[in-house]
Amino acid sequence: MRATLASAFALASLLCLAGLFLGRWRRRAFTAYLVLFAIVLWRWQAIEPSNDRDWQPESARLAYATIDGERITLHNIRNFEYRTETDFTPAYYDKTFDLRSLDSVDVVTSYWMGPAIAHVFLTFGFGGKDHVAISIEARKERGEGYSSVRGFFRQYELHYVVADERDAIGVRTNYRRDPPEQVYLYRLRGTPEAARRVFLDYVAEINRLKEQPEFYNTLTTNCTSNIWLHSRVNPDHLPYSWKLLASGHVPELLYEHGKLDTRLPFAELQRRSLINPLAVAAGDGEDFSRRIRQGLPQ
Repeated sequence: MRATLASAFALASLLCLAGLFLGRWRRRAFTAYLVLFAIVLWRWQAIEPSNDRDWQPESARLAYATIDGERITLHNIRNFEYRTETDFTPAYYDKTFDLRSLDSVDVVTSYWMGPAIAHVFLTFGFGGKDHVAISIEARKERGEGYSSVRGFFRQYELHYVVADERDAIGVRTNYRRDPPEQVYLYRLRGTPEAARRVFLDYVAEINRLKEQPEFYNTLTTNCTSNIWLHSRVNPDHLPYSWKLLASGHVPELLYEHGKLDTRLPFAELQRRSLINPLAVAAGDGEDFSRRIRQGLPQ
């Protein structure tokens, strides 16, 4: 049905276009096309996001948070046991974090198609030992692949994946082979108060999406643009830049605005922030988060 209607719309559009070159039919053709396009927009607006679909296992559960004063309990933290990228045992856990011990935010960038495009996500550290990663992604249904083009057309819901670093980082460094991914971890510079505001903004959005699903959009509602939107809770947030669209350049943008360690030239900082060898050596050990940070610039 979709293919038939798309073909009919294309044919009608061509006929309307031809009508524009015929003086007596010009106004009718233009009016007909406006009516047809209005119908398409009406049906487009009628498409609604949903949390009730046959999701891929990686996207099956939504995280949510309960708040008790300074204590935030995150539910459904993903921590799959991977044998390969596609062969795994699903596992989740709940964990309570004390906001008073939130002392670090790191940015992770993962490259698989050259230097211009990367998947970007944040990981929050508590007391120097507990870490939780939050990756903003397209939520895909079973049998559905990711397409940047489809991401413009309400084909995916927006998904905040709350995960153990052994999952969110480890699957990218240790298991993805087609194509392999190069993963970098940068230590962000900022105050605990700024980190707290961003974390609480994430938590609010995670809870909202559990009740009110929203569509993912390749341009306006994606991994990088939403991080920037969350950062606006702080007055010294980054200005909007084309480097947010070319997401592989986000670390350079952070460096230019003093959000990373500027004691090193950026090229050297980037070289030293590659964590693939450290993650492979750490495996799925309990000390994964500590080991991938060994020797990283502070």
